[in-house]
Amino acid sequence: MDLQFSPYWRAVLLFLQVPCGLLAMSVHIINKEPVHAIPGSALLLKARMEHGPLEDVAMVTWEREPETGVSPQRVTLAACPGRRVKCSDTRSNVLVTVEQQHTSLQIISYGAEDSGVYTVTITDRRGTSISARCIVRTYEAVHHVSVSINISHSSLVCGEAWGTEPRFSWLYERVAVDSTVGRVSNDGTTLYVTKNALCGHFTCTVSNKLGYSSATYTAAPCEPEARGTTAAVVCLILLLSLAGVLAFLLWRQHRHSNRGERLREHLDDTV
Repeated sequence: MDLQFSPYWRAVLLFLQVPCGLLAMSVHIINKEPVHAIPGSALLLKARMEHGPLEDVAMVTWEREPETGVSPQRVTLAACPGRRVKCSDTRSNVLVTVEQQHTSLQIISYGAEDSGVYTVTITDRRGTSISARCIVRTYEAVHHVSVSINISHSSLVCGEAWGTEPRFSWLYERVAVDSTVGRVSNDGTTLYVTKNALCGHFTCTVSNKLGYSSATYTAAPCEPEARGTTAAVVCLILLLSLAGVLAFLLWRQHRHSNRGERLREHLDDTV
């Protein structure tokens, strides 16, 4: 038999001519991890699948396991045949879709027990599998805000316990901090005080999607800026009052002196 025209060898030659990149299969989760989900809201994870023309995805599986633990138990959330728009083999609060190059998993009402490591696995018809993982954590409210002072650097540091995506802002005497008071670091946690005296009330507010909390550092009371002017005015008033009293005494003494002279002149004329 002429090997050149054998169907078997033609298939082999065609297989060898296909670039290796077209035979590779891959999957990756699009969401930026870690994903933080708010309790009661929907959690949506999306994954992109890549495969060559000679491959076909036969099964898509979504699983979850605890992020930490000695021997974490993996739970299968959905196992879907490839190229199915919707997957019926899922849990009650799970919705999975499978398209040509995408698959998604949705937890309809996320709860704290749904946190963990999610794994999506695609399997071709030959049984070859490849997986991608994504960490999902519960979105936490802001807790335990505190303000501490660094005297040597004339700065105040704002701390927060474990809230998710905390945003920091500063107030001085209930007004937003500006350049006359100080400079805030890029992450917002530190206030470098530039005003002449570290005095008054400094408040740090930490917020995220679930609310906010604040703490206040109270320094020594600030001296009024017009104290020097007030003292000068008081001194001037005292000096003017003293000058007035002195002038009155001199006038009174001069008046009595003139009166005595007139009396003597009158007595002389009478005599």
